[in-house]
Amino acid sequence: MDLTTANFDAQITASSTPVLVDFWAPWCGPCKVMSPMIDELANEMSDVAFAKVNVDENGELAMRFNVLSIPTFVVMKGGSEVGRFSGAMSKETFVERLKQAIG
Repeated sequence: MDLTTANFDAQITASSTPVLVDFWAPWCGPCKVMSPMIDELANEMSDVAFAKVNVDENGELAMRFNVLSIPTFVVMKGGSEVGRFSGAMSKETFVERLKQAIG
């Protein structure tokens, strides 16, 4: 799901499952590396919702969440941030960090 400044709060608070929010940009090399893996995990993990925020188009959200580098992955649960990690990494490391965040 693509999130924007307009729909972010409604989508995040409406979710009954934790949401991984991928802050990215089309020009970002590490974002391009991570994108296929994120798509793959979105199909594999039914207990987590996956969403993306294009920081070029939604700078307000990037500022609100203090995103200083991309890709940054923010894990939301019950409308609140419960975890954060950034940069390119292996699928195993990514899944481990995601599971730590959602408990």
